[in-house]
Amino acid sequence: MTQRMVHVGLGGQGRHWVTQAIPPNVEAGRVDVVAAVDMNPERLELAESELGLSAERCYTDLDAALSERDADFCSVVTPPSAHEPVVETALSHGLDVLSEKPIADTLESSVRIERKVREAGAKMGITMSHRYDRDKTTFRRALAEASPVDYLTARYTGNVRNRGLYADYVHEMTDMLLLDGAIHHLDMLASFADAPCERVYAETWVPDGADYEGDCTGLVTLHFADGTRAQYEGSYANATTLNGWGHEQFRAECRDETLLLDDREVERFPFDPADVGDWSGFQKGDGEAVPLAERPIWENAWLIEQFCDWLDGGEPMATRVEENLHSMGIVFAAIESSRRGEAVNVQDVLDDARQRA
Repeated sequence: MTQRMVHVGLGGQGRHWVTQAIPPNVEAGRVDVVAAVDMNPERLELAESELGLSAERCYTDLDAALSERDADFCSVVTPPSAHEPVVETALSHGLDVLSEKPIADTLESSVRIERKVREAGAKMGITMSHRYDRDKTTFRRALAEASPVDYLTARYTGNVRNRGLYADYVHEMTDMLLLDGAIHHLDMLASFADAPCERVYAETWVPDGADYEGDCTGLVTLHFADGTRAQYEGSYANATTLNGWGHEQFRAECRDETLLLDDREVERFPFDPADVGDWSGFQKGDGEAVPLAERPIWENAWLIEQFCDWLDGGEPMATRVEENLHSMGIVFAAIESSRRGEAVNVQDVLDDARQRA
């Protein structure tokens, strides 16, 4: 059935939703956008031009929009610091919620949101779009067919040292690497491991010459409940972009094969006893190519589809708020580890946040 949707937020990422993510779902009959909301009235013109909404269906006040328009769910694409009040308002009107990552700007706020959604008996999904990109989905599916995983690695490195590409607030963020980029990459490592992350050790810093106030480079080690380990390398300030946004490298070392995702290509390198002791090794391109998965839509458009299926009685989203809260715990455990200089237990961080919340 068609789900009636109120879209909140028409800024940078909101523009992407309105132009790329929502239209395929409207065309497929999954959603009917009944209203759009943004505090800046000038941005509402985008909802009129891209979604075909009349001026009467464009609001600067969320409560007014939800009072005047019948809806099933609310999409939240505002700055993270505004997520909690928007979710509260949506829940007060009996709506389910689909929100951009992160759940909120703090772990305490994230915990409160999860609790309020659960107490309201509502459904809330988080659009971890990177996990549902085409190459990452191909890698995840190949990994599910592979032998047991020993350890995982991830690399995201680029030369974005100076201002200009990103909004200024990104350069002024505290813990910039972990909250802007690694929030996706650590979530993906956790999904590949398919086991709870128990502890995290992280070191983050600002390299010389990088125009960031918060740490933009770091190394993170993760230990999972099933014994799997993972290592993450991330930087916005390297001399060269080797694996920039959308072109990350992930590697899974399994008992019987190595799986490699590098620059949007996936390869298998099966174990061969004849190769033992051959230190010449292999290069990218020497493995067995894994065909990229096929489907009509990806990333946020696909996540909207998943959310609508869930509302229509289907399986819960893998990135529903209660599951995504663990990924938030991993990120904030890494932040705490970098500050303390020691490994941090993820569950302890979540428990502390619940007490403070």
